[in-house]
Amino acid sequence: MTPRPDAIGLVVADMATSLAFYRRLGLDIPADADTAPHVQHTLPGGLRLLWDTEETVRSFDPEWTRPTGGDRIGLCFACDGPAEVDSVYAGLTEAGYRGHLKPWDAFWGQRYAVVLDPDGNGVSLFADTPTAPDAP
Repeated sequence: MTPRPDAIGLVVADMATSLAFYRRLGLDIPADADTAPHVQHTLPGGLRLLWDTEETVRSFDPEWTRPTGGDRIGLCFACDGPAEVDSVYAGLTEAGYRGHLKPWDAFWGQRYAVVLDPDGNGVSLFADTPTAPDAP
């Protein structure tokens, strides 16, 4: 048997705050999950996204400490087109989430932006562009 990717886990400081962010990205997560210590959401294709509170992680790993010094994981959300990248980025930043990289046309042929989730994880928004101009 060969191990296969099954889930991506996130450790969060505040479950409700984190889930609110991901709901704005279109994930259908029930409201009663906001008070749970562990939440799972199955994505299209079967991959699961998991959230655990810091307290939950410390319950089985008492030595765990919050990472510092930059991104440890990055999630990427495909958008239907460049205009949707701009729109989703604007909607999230207007809702108070921190923008990290404003939308730009990347040299690799995508409209690309990064917003930070409530725990500081980079969440990329991207869509293919008809041309591939230089990055800013």
